[in-house]
Amino acid sequence: MTGHGSIETAVQAMKLGAYDYISKPFSPLEELRLFLRRMAEKVHLVEENQFLRERVDTESDLHGIVGSSAKIQDVLRMISRLKDTRTPVLISGESGTGKELVARAIHFRGTFANRPFVAVDCGSLVPTLIESELFGYEKGAFTGALRSKTGLFQSANGGTIFLDEIGELPLELQAKLLRVLQEKEVRPVGSNQKVKVDVRVVVATNRDLEAEYRNGTFRKDLYFRLNVVTVHLPALRERRSDIPMLTHWFLDRHAPDSSMQVTHAAMKCLMQYDWPGNVRELENCIERAVALGDGKTIDLSDLPPTIATASPSPEPAPGMITDTVSSTDLEDIERATIERVFEQVKGDKALAGKMLGISRATLYRKLKRYNIGGRQEMGPGSQALQ
Repeated sequence: MTGHGSIETAVQAMKLGAYDYISKPFSPLEELRLFLRRMAEKVHLVEENQFLRERVDTESDLHGIVGSSAKIQDVLRMISRLKDTRTPVLISGESGTGKELVARAIHFRGTFANRPFVAVDCGSLVPTLIESELFGYEKGAFTGALRSKTGLFQSANGGTIFLDEIGELPLELQAKLLRVLQEKEVRPVGSNQKVKVDVRVVVATNRDLEAEYRNGTFRKDLYFRLNVVTVHLPALRERRSDIPMLTHWFLDRHAPDSSMQVTHAAMKCLMQYDWPGNVRELENCIERAVALGDGKTIDLSDLPPTIATASPSPEPAPGMITDTVSSTDLEDIERATIERVFEQVKGDKALAGKMLGISRATLYRKLKRYNIGGRQEMGPGSQALQ
């Protein structure tokens, strides 16, 4: 509030972060009430905009877990329940289903977000060096140990350690890992001293660990220690309805400045393929199509030969999309997916586009084509984001 209003003071006030300024004297009082109401609405919209952007970052951009099928929504709900716990988590699923994405989501969506997250691929570690990598070593512990080194468990202290492909660990190391989980301490190689560690353990495997421990190739006691909570990731062929959404997501990732579309023939082929490499294989397929395509559309000729010429699966799983999927079926799937997401975000088009993984222009075309959202133009945050 000022008694000497001028252009200079107004500019300076705005630079310092003021929303507006009032010159004395002001009358009537209703003018001040209107001013404060406008300011409150502005603050509310800014806060809501920030909340929605953070929500998008959390649900999509940060972790890349995309999909609206019932099975992937079950996974997201499980992540929400586990994000603030210290319970060991076992993530199972075929290769390429996104097990590390789930591990990162469990860590970064909760109270551990600002603490260390250490990912370890057990299958890539040299067997003779696994112990020293996980638990560290003292200077002179073995030939070449010129100085002491902190192990990965100590590096993750206070946070989360993610052990990918846990089934690859040798039995001897499984016993030592079990001791770490029970005693919450590690002993570096070549040391007589034990070091306390406070770490949440998340592990992943593409094997059937229950069958492995019955066969004697995985420790039974370690299996039950790790199998407190299991999150199973479905194969892509078990959630085919997510393929269009994932396809647009990867298109926006690998061709962000284009408006590439997928022909019905190509999308039908993508929907019918069994995807043994799961989501990772789909992303590689889209990246290849973007690199080799004309920059406008992706057609059958842009897909890898193994996918473009693959025969439809003769026995589709119950409840899955059949091999005789038509263009109309694909449109129905796309329409239902957009309607479901649009309803979840209460008509917020910017947030819907983010969650669907498509550009805003593409979303508007789809909404117009399927006549969606005509009565929901002003969802929460729409004033701030449109």
